[in-house]
Amino acid sequence: MLARADWNANKRISHVWRINADGTDEVQLTSGQDGETSPRWAPDGRALAFLAKRGTDEATQIYVIPTSGGEAKALTSHPSSISEITWSPDGKSIYFLAPDPKSDEEKARDRAKDDVYAFDEDYKQRHLWRVSVSDHRSASDHGTERLTSGDYSVMNYDLSRDGRRIVFHRAATPLLESADTSEVWIMNADGSAGVQLTRNSISENGARISPDGAQVFFITGSNDKFEKYFNRKLFVVPSSGGTVRLVSADLPAADQADWGRDASTIFFVGNVGVHSELFQLDMKTAKARQLTDGRHALAGWSFVPEVDKHILTIEDAENPGDVYVTGAGASAPARVTHVYDYLARDFRLPRQEAVQWKGADGITVEGLVSYPLDYQQGQRYPLAVQTHGGPQASDKFGLGGWGSYVPVLAAKGYVILKPNYRGSTGYGDAFLRDMVGHYFQNAHLDVMAGVDQLIKMGIADGDRMVKMGWSGGGHMTNKIVTHTTRFKAASAGAGASNWVSMYAQSDTRTNRTSWFGGTPWQKNAPIDVYWENSPLKYVSNVKTPTIIMVGEKDQRVPMPQSVEMYRALKSNGVPTHLYVGPREPHGWQELRHELFKMNVELDWFEKYAMSRRYEWEKAPADRKPAQKTSSQ
Repeated sequence: MLARADWNANKRISHVWRINADGTDEVQLTSGQDGETSPRWAPDGRALAFLAKRGTDEATQIYVIPTSGGEAKALTSHPSSISEITWSPDGKSIYFLAPDPKSDEEKARDRAKDDVYAFDEDYKQRHLWRVSVSDHRSASDHGTERLTSGDYSVMNYDLSRDGRRIVFHRAATPLLESADTSEVWIMNADGSAGVQLTRNSISENGARISPDGAQVFFITGSNDKFEKYFNRKLFVVPSSGGTVRLVSADLPAADQADWGRDASTIFFVGNVGVHSELFQLDMKTAKARQLTDGRHALAGWSFVPEVDKHILTIEDAENPGDVYVTGAGASAPARVTHVYDYLARDFRLPRQEAVQWKGADGITVEGLVSYPLDYQQGQRYPLAVQTHGGPQASDKFGLGGWGSYVPVLAAKGYVILKPNYRGSTGYGDAFLRDMVGHYFQNAHLDVMAGVDQLIKMGIADGDRMVKMGWSGGGHMTNKIVTHTTRFKAASAGAGASNWVSMYAQSDTRTNRTSWFGGTPWQKNAPIDVYWENSPLKYVSNVKTPTIIMVGEKDQRVPMPQSVEMYRALKSNGVPTHLYVGPREPHGWQELRHELFKMNVELDWFEKYAMSRRYEWEKAPADRKPAQKTSSQ
């Protein structure tokens, strides 16, 4: 898949491309007006299935196209939108997930605007289906078979390599809050003989059946006692049911994983702080061997057992993720695509390095520094501090995107610090769990210690500093401006201000229960802990001019959190604005909204930290073509 910005459509549109593993014969296979997603190779390599909504489609459907090119044909006409497609090994069918369709009565009520709904009950359960693949039948004629049914949802699934069994994650509802009560199940490929493999109160994901069919592994953020809030670990359970076993407590945090060619090996992408790498785990010894090494982040990884190859995208400071291939014994991944060569060729990009410092309690903290263009050693530069979301995540080597736009800030003369503060993944369980019981114990102090380190190194100008972040990074911005007046300007995106009200407003609560030691509704509730860690408690300390942004449809950190912070700042006379993105969820998606975020932040920072005027960047669709001059 390759997505490109379409400024007239105000969104990124992705299409399916095909390329040989040696980098030759690059061909665009699809060009639908609204794009396509989720391409999947047929087992014989002669066709591709993908998801799209075309023409008169009322919901997302499965389409199939020959890999040699030609017209894609609709395989389904399902009444609800399809996701998570998988070919059967014999190529005769495709499995997919889809929510239960609305009944005729429900559709009639919608048309009549008789549409009052029950909050948190307005959903349709999601189930597993299978459709026959045939070249001679129309979409309406294809045999579609329902494999699961009942008052539960299939969150995700994996088909065994022999096509005989399916492992799946089953939850009470498709809502995010049901994740903790989801369990791993296994059944025959026709939906029969279901067996529950796990019974706990944690959220599992990424379950896979071993090549010999005897075991199932899954990933979850817990320890061997199934207690919550740990780095992601690999667990194994017999496919017939039995004792669930932690593979090892000492492995890097697992982001993605799959079995090797046999059950003796698991490959996984491990989070190791400012970079992520591919590892090979020996199941007998529980020891892992690192297969890649670099100043990069791995994403989009998959293992192809038939050819013993890994396909992955690699992001670094000059490239947001071209495709690479590597196999057993390969010294380094071989590059396949060159989509982003133009960036380093046509633009000047900043140098990026890892940096370490000591937190207030002496613990080593790590982060990334991107230097301004034309950086000269010994000269101090304005500092932009960016904190990542999650907070169960880590900033890694990479070019960045609309949320951080590091190259733009570097071109404006800023040095950029991305600290992996306490609570980040990739640094062990103790580092991650520092937030348990309080959230803001060391996290914000880690950020400020990183700031002081760059000042001490002679890189940053402590009199010209700005703070920014989104989601968990927005929480941190709200906290930082109540903690210190050292920043000249700040921007908080989708940040929490009041943990008490946030608990009920958000679509997820489990992490907050761990942070604060219980719910705010239980008997003897730890309300004092919730309030002590709420930036709003100390909002009277804020002097920093702070703008706030949020999506109108944000369910994760809903708009009222931003309203509370904004109204408090405004009431106290702090320069502020609240910008709301219509239609936007937690992460903004519309191109013009993303551009607005960059423009309004740069304008704010330039005004308050640099005392200089900023000229807003126009959307490409709004730019006037250059005037042609006649020759003399």
